[in-house]
Amino acid sequence: MKRKSIYLIRHGETDLNRKGVVQGSGVNSPLNEFGEAQATAFYNAYQHVPFDKIYTSDLQRTHQTVRGFIKQGIPHESYSGLNEISWGIREGKEPNIGDGNYYRELVAAWKNGQVELASEEGESPVQVRERQIPVIEKILSRPHERNILVAMHGRAMRVLLTVLFKQPLVRMDDYEHSNLCLYKINYSYDTQEFELELSNDITHLLSLEIPQTF
Repeated sequence: MKRKSIYLIRHGETDLNRKGVVQGSGVNSPLNEFGEAQATAFYNAYQHVPFDKIYTSDLQRTHQTVRGFIKQGIPHESYSGLNEISWGIREGKEPNIGDGNYYRELVAAWKNGQVELASEEGESPVQVRERQIPVIEKILSRPHERNILVAMHGRAMRVLLTVLFKQPLVRMDDYEHSNLCLYKINYSYDTQEFELELSNDITHLLSLEIPQTF
């Protein structure tokens, strides 16, 4: 049976994550010190896996998250199709009541089935799904890549997981995530089905001391 193991991770922490600032695809923030520690912890836990390829978004926080594996010489490709959703004109702004209410109402609308609704000057979940599908198809067209590492972003991961498991986008929020969590997914080329082995796993981070918030 031909299989592919996909190690899907969210990027490590950034200062904006810590502050509760929405980043989206338009804010290209770097990992902070704790995010770098998370990346090191993940590398230490999974450096033994014989990865054939690394896939990331175009944003630097995903590249930095897998830097240790890239330094091993593992081939790496980045795709804008794996970028975070664009949250539009409110990206990168300090948290405030007005924007907080806007985001809550937008996510509630998505849960109620309005998945074609985009944020102001941003994207809808349907648009994110449409740009992810060609990347998924490319990844699956390479059966010789038996173990792959994919680094991306929270909301984009939620969209991707509904695509892989053939679920409606209203189920996005069933998939919890945290910085540098792992979803391990196995794909069978015989059945063309995905199987979830690990979900939002952070056991590789348990030795880290969580720093004080801002």
